[in-house]
Amino acid sequence: MPSEPVAIVGMAGLYPGALGVQQLWRLFDTSAPANEPVRLADLDIDVAAFRIPPVQRGSMSTLQILMAEAARQCLADAGYPDRPLPSERTDVVVGTCFGLDRQYANALRIEGGRYARELEYAASADADARVRSAARRLTGHVRDRLAHRLGASRHDRVGEMASTIPARIASIFQLLGRTVALEAADATSFVAVDTAMTNLRAGTCDAVLVVTGQHNTSSLNDEALAAKGLSTGGGGRFMLSDGIGALLLKRQSTAVADGDRIYASIVECGLRHDPSRGAFRYSTTAESRYLLAQQCHQASAVDPASVRYVEGVAPGIPVVGAADTKGFATLFGDSAPASVVFGSAIDRLGHTFANAGLVAITKAALALHRRRLPPQLGALGSSESWLAAAESGSRYAAVHGSALGGTLSYLLLEGLAVPRSVTTVPRRTAASTEPIAIVGFGGAFAGSADATSFWHNSRAGRGGIGPVPATVLDRDLYFAPGEITLTHSYSDIGAAMPIPDRPPGALHMTPRRYGAMDPAQRVALAVADETLRRYGRATELADRAGLVAIGSTLCLATERRRAGERALHELESAAAEVDAIAQLPAADRARLLERARYGYRPDTEPLLPADLDGWLASGVAGVIAGEYQLSAVPVAVEAACASALAALDQAVTALRLGKIDYALAGGVEFACTPRDLVLCSALGLLSPTRINPFDVAADGFSPGDGCALFLLKRYSDARRDGDEIFGLIRGVGAANDAKSLIAPDVDGQMRAMRAAFAQVDYEPATVDYLEAHGTGTRVGDRVEIAAAAGVYGAPQRARPLVIGSVKSLIGHTFAAAGGAGLLHALQAMRAGIYPRNAHLTTINPELPLRDIPAVLPRDSTPWRAEPGRPRRAGVSSFGTGGINYHLLLEEHRQD
Repeated sequence: MPSEPVAIVGMAGLYPGALGVQQLWRLFDTSAPANEPVRLADLDIDVAAFRIPPVQRGSMSTLQILMAEAARQCLADAGYPDRPLPSERTDVVVGTCFGLDRQYANALRIEGGRYARELEYAASADADARVRSAARRLTGHVRDRLAHRLGASRHDRVGEMASTIPARIASIFQLLGRTVALEAADATSFVAVDTAMTNLRAGTCDAVLVVTGQHNTSSLNDEALAAKGLSTGGGGRFMLSDGIGALLLKRQSTAVADGDRIYASIVECGLRHDPSRGAFRYSTTAESRYLLAQQCHQASAVDPASVRYVEGVAPGIPVVGAADTKGFATLFGDSAPASVVFGSAIDRLGHTFANAGLVAITKAALALHRRRLPPQLGALGSSESWLAAAESGSRYAAVHGSALGGTLSYLLLEGLAVPRSVTTVPRRTAASTEPIAIVGFGGAFAGSADATSFWHNSRAGRGGIGPVPATVLDRDLYFAPGEITLTHSYSDIGAAMPIPDRPPGALHMTPRRYGAMDPAQRVALAVADETLRRYGRATELADRAGLVAIGSTLCLATERRRAGERALHELESAAAEVDAIAQLPAADRARLLERARYGYRPDTEPLLPADLDGWLASGVAGVIAGEYQLSAVPVAVEAACASALAALDQAVTALRLGKIDYALAGGVEFACTPRDLVLCSALGLLSPTRINPFDVAADGFSPGDGCALFLLKRYSDARRDGDEIFGLIRGVGAANDAKSLIAPDVDGQMRAMRAAFAQVDYEPATVDYLEAHGTGTRVGDRVEIAAAAGVYGAPQRARPLVIGSVKSLIGHTFAAAGGAGLLHALQAMRAGIYPRNAHLTTINPELPLRDIPAVLPRDSTPWRAEPGRPRRAGVSSFGTGGINYHLLLEEHRQD
């Protein structure tokens, strides 16, 4: 029986040739080319109207401001705030790809310290006394100049993050549901819309604001795409362009009940991944396109012959276009060719990459709403009337996409003069809250090469926290104890792990391709190998629909570095502005800059096809899907320090709704970098000594590198397949504070916990153990225990809640933190041992532990199961931006 359609009740668009939905339709409604384009960065957007503190304004990326404006326009288009949204059940899903301008600027500013030192070396060794005299404190002067030119702020660490964008939108408009940022190359907006539809159909929310955008601030992206054989200018069809769009989505029955104006309804959305080993490329399989479209039509009970308009998103590669043509010829069969109109917004707007799918949906929805068939660019005349089918009164349009890496997308939209009354299809009770089985797991952290050693070290109280190696942190450049500055870290403590230097033994990759991979990709590939080997039958997954969702920063270190190498001119311009250099004769200045360039040695070699793969955040998931031949859609998920649990939440929801058969989910991040140390230090977030959650001496966190991944199936499927079940995920809850982007909030954390418990049939008082987020700040620790007391506190507790945090051993692993917590709790549960709180000396008396009641054990103790019920645990993960996630884990007992 078909699932309930999802209604589009609000839209917005900001494009260089069309500012707003009305201009966008006028552009599509004519065969003329676009208006004279404008630079989106030049738009006069009243940031003050968003109530953003002036001190934070300079740290915001341009895309963050543009997306906030697109969100405002979309909500206004839907009639809000006059018609308020259900704030606690409205999610914000953002999609973007490639680094943001503030991320590039911050990385360049910090890396610029190395260039400044080379300049000082060159000056001090010069034969000319005038040049040598310029060397005095030259490094500091150049760094100060860079900070001024690039707009350094103590809020840069939070302001630059992609997940701050949905968090900022949630704060502006007081939306308290999930806030998450996604990246899946040019499938990003399709994945974002699919995620929104999944959450709506699963009933975890009542409205979703989807905002996707592309804002290109570096020539690196054009160069990387060109290396893939994609023309980004000239006569080629693939021209990377800027664009921001937004959709407000509701279940159709909700929209009808709320009296919303419905542009169109998405009756079905499908994603399919064609995996291939080696460098990422586009799928060229016509059969895959046909099967995906056929699946959507069968699920929605809509005859393909009813489709009158098809909007496409494709790279303009002939072999890809041929596969599209053949696939749709098979789909439409005997339909007369002239009865279907094909179009593409790319013809007028260029390829807006992360936004391309959303603008395609917007175009199709506008055409359905206005009952006009858009003309192709250069065709004679303008749009023509679009008559509804006589038997149904409906109009149907399809949107399809082909993405780099092999992901295919297909959406089916319906336009009705008057929306039909909708009866929500009841979901099977077993599917709506069915337990999700963990059938494989793996992990790697400082001092622990795999999940087994991770647990052994935890039991022994051994960790990897200590002085960061000199190969990671150049203390002469970046370490200044006792000072809070914009250029140095006052702490050199972290939990750094070595970067793998070869792929897992079963994989064969060229040295050049593996060498191009970001450290996060390399370690995630190794952990995925461990996870799949523990499962034991990875080849059986190949033909099943799956998902690889990896929590990660959406701008990996390799991308930042490569962008910086191509911005050498910025460093040299900053140096030339320093008085000591500017006053030198032109010949001396040129000689000095040339010698500094030689010492700095930026890598400016032409890029190869594998280079882009090596720094895409979704490339972490993509390389796993490709190398292990998994037909699983790869996506990167950023929700600040809750990213891993956000990825797991996405996987659990899709499994319960029956959209996929398995998922590989978790998180990865290399947080021990000079950039992270300096930016976190500027906000005073780091401990000068070491992270020590819940101790009276807690004074900040220590960053750590790490990765944890989990292979998931529905419990019924795992039982059917005879899988070893290591544990059960019973619920995942999420919420946003919509308050401060930095300060934790008791109410937001409690709402996430309660959302998780709404999915289970037991009370918080029956949970034995809480794996806490445990950031090791006095405020953060106090707020977390207060939130736990508000949910877990109960006088009927049979015994105290045991609380622990693995961060005392491995540091704060940022995007991987929730995965580390789940891995810790899972292995403790399987061993029947409560893990110790390592290095806990004196428990902070301000913590309201008695209100639960709860204990913080300093030594490992037996975890005895209560008679008649399995062991149970909660896992918390909270992130900057007010992002809160809570997961409920249960022991699996064999019948």
